[in-house]
Amino acid sequence: MTNHDYLAFCWFAFSWFAFSLASNNHLPIKRVSLTTAMNQHRKRWMQVAARRDLRMIDTAIMAGLQNGTAFFASTTIFAIGGCFALLGATDRVMAVADDLPIRLVADPAAFELKVFGLIAIFAYAFFKFGWSYRLFNYSSILFGAIPMKGSDGGDDAALEAAANRAASINILAGRHFNSGLRATFLSIGYLGWFAGPWFLMGSTTLVILVLLRRQFFSNARDAILKDTVIS
Repeated sequence: MTNHDYLAFCWFAFSWFAFSLASNNHLPIKRVSLTTAMNQHRKRWMQVAARRDLRMIDTAIMAGLQNGTAFFASTTIFAIGGCFALLGATDRVMAVADDLPIRLVADPAAFELKVFGLIAIFAYAFFKFGWSYRLFNYSSILFGAIPMKGSDGGDDAALEAAANRAASINILAGRHFNSGLRATFLSIGYLGWFAGPWFLMGSTTLVILVLLRRQFFSNARDAILKDTVIS
């Protein structure tokens, strides 16, 4: 590990942290992010669903959110297993690296250390996806507890309070899901470290730029924010 390696890793960690704050609009940025806009629609969804007589479509949406989260959680488990398999093939990787035009990490100890870093990223993503799955489950229960309009306890104030509870947990679940996705995306940038510290800084910057564009300048963001009031 050289000073350049420490510098590159600090850049990686800083970029991750800064983008997390920016995507949740916790930085003094006037432009609304895609994540913040979607949180508004999550609230609106719960408020509309609370006044719907038939809620089968809403339960189907809930199931879809849970299934997608479960898919990514299981994917990170496979990724962690692949990283451990890579640790057992260090000598073979070193032999293959000698034939590549780009010089990879030549020291086996440094290579294994960086693989452990990759395992840590996927482990973080797994815990985020796992907690997100559980929160989506809680959100489903809270959604089921919303009283029907016109029934006992189904007055406007009770409906509003129950919908807000379900929306708050749903937003929190989405936040943890986004954190897991962010870790998965940045693991691609982390791979640049195997080619050297400058490659890590370059690949991290490229991934962050792609994510910034999707959060703040994408067509999806413009479509979602159209005629949407952000509170």
